[in-house]
Amino acid sequence: MGIPLGYVVRQTLANLWRNRLMTLAAVLTAAVSLSLVGGALLLRQGVNRAAGVWRGGVEMVVFMQPNATAAEIAKAGSALSANPNVARYHYVNQARSYAQFKQMFASQPQMVANVSQSDLPPSFRVVLHNAAQDAVVGGAVAKISGVKKVEYNQAGVKAMLEVTSVVQKVALGVAAVLLLSAVVLILNTIRVAIFGRRREVAVMKLVGATNWFIRLPFMLEGLIEGMAGSLIAAGVLVLMRSAVGSLIARFKVGVLSSVVVPASEALSTQLLIVGIGAAVGLIGSAFAVRRFLDV
Repeated sequence: MGIPLGYVVRQTLANLWRNRLMTLAAVLTAAVSLSLVGGALLLRQGVNRAAGVWRGGVEMVVFMQPNATAAEIAKAGSALSANPNVARYHYVNQARSYAQFKQMFASQPQMVANVSQSDLPPSFRVVLHNAAQDAVVGGAVAKISGVKKVEYNQAGVKAMLEVTSVVQKVALGVAAVLLLSAVVLILNTIRVAIFGRRREVAVMKLVGATNWFIRLPFMLEGLIEGMAGSLIAAGVLVLMRSAVGSLIARFKVGVLSSVVVPASEALSTQLLIVGIGAAVGLIGSAFAVRRFLDV
């Protein structure tokens, strides 16, 4: 037996309207849970971006000895190039270091007068793929001959990552519970719809209707509920991102500006949320239909 599209659409809309209160509850529950999931994902992306641009994009400074040889400097540079955790780096020679020193302490001419260019060590300014790997990269480079010390704000990076990790885990935990609730609500909504039409379903099976002919409108109903919730959540994420950006700009907290994820990166998260919403709707409806059709 074929499955006419018009029949599927009519039955789906009828089911949604017949159980509109439960449908609304399922959509809102899915929207809240998916908003939390999306918020946690955006928070993670923002933290990774903030760590990447911390201190002007430099997460680690490898100071060489002032009298380091060209071979030692080249060896340190090669080690950084070969390290998969290093995103990029650049070398700052003594002349440039001295110029930066004079600019930094321009208000203290006596200090500048007491320091010569040869006193300042050359260095490598390093940006990592993952800020959590700073100690690993720094420990490896520190063992190279000619390296004086490796300086990085390990405590600050660690504290930031730990705090955001806890926030992410809490948000994802709550979101998981709410997602399960959304699945159950969608499942119950489909069950009520099938129960209300149980005699009609029985007659349809007696006259030879396939399980898919009966099942499809209910699965489409669950898909619509999940998609509706996910689209609301995607809209909430847009508002959240805009609100955070506005607050940072309003209070001029420039150091946090990199936490705001660009629209292009946020779009991928929103699409993921829509996909999760569709999956939640299909899973809930599939379980409900399977039980009532006993297939």
